[in-house]
Amino acid sequence: MAKRNEPADSNLPDDILAKLKATKKELVKEEQKRREEIEAQKAFERQEREKNLSFAELLERHGDQGNKY
Repeated sequence: MAKRNEPADSNLPDDILAKLKATKKELVKEEQKRREEIEAQKAFERQEREKNLSFAELLERHGDQGNKY
């Protein structure tokens, strides 16, 4: 059996192919938006954790950098 070098979607009508491409584009956009929301949530949670740190914990984490003020 010989393999054809034709694309797998060559038998699909143009309108169905266009709908599939549009759907794929929307799914990619939704996935990107979901990733951005997850990153924003992680950044927010990180900030909230730092707000709740004690002075000693902050000093330990960032060191004694007296040149800041």
